Amino acid sequence: MTDLNIGIIIGSTREGRVSTQVAEWVKTVADKRGDANYTVIDIADYKLPLLGESGSDASGAGDWSKVVAEQDGFVFVTAEYNHSIPASLKNALDYLREEWNNKAAGIVSYGSVGGARAAEHLRGILGELLVADVRVHPALSLFTDFEGMTEFKPADIQIQSVNEMLDQVIPWSTALKTIR
Repeated sequence: MTDLNIGIIIGSTREGRVSTQVAEWVKTVADKRGDANYTVIDIADYKLPLLGESGSDASGAGDWSKVVAEQDGFVFVTAEYNHSIPASLKNALDYLREEWNNKAAGIVSYGSVGGARAAEHLRGILGELLVADVRVHPALSLFTDFEGMTEFKPADIQIQSVNEMLDQVIPWSTALKTIR
């Protein structure tokens, strides 16, 4: 294994979410490559309150900062909610600044149109955080990659798409590591 750390971030905290299934599948595909240390990071584990909300317990913020800082790159697994990313993902991104800087990211999205609109919104946010997102974007359809919209059963072609995305994330993460 290399010393490159890639965090697979689960972007939804909603009850009944399917993003955990997707993230575990991405990790299974990624681990077969042997080119980085891949870790699933679930935003829900950090119990981040809304940023700036008075009287909130932000005790998980320090651990969130640490785990993000330890990564050299990311794969964001995001659902599309109301033509955008989940509020939990936006909140988690906003909680930090420098911990995101000069790293690379891939996006795996899902929704009725493959989560394309969420991915496009996420790209703008990542740019502001100095995260270089890669072009290849596995887009999973709730109609063809999920059974009953709840059980993840990806089409075989999606494995190739994840590998092509990681073929871009790994060299970008390696290159950006040299300037941090």
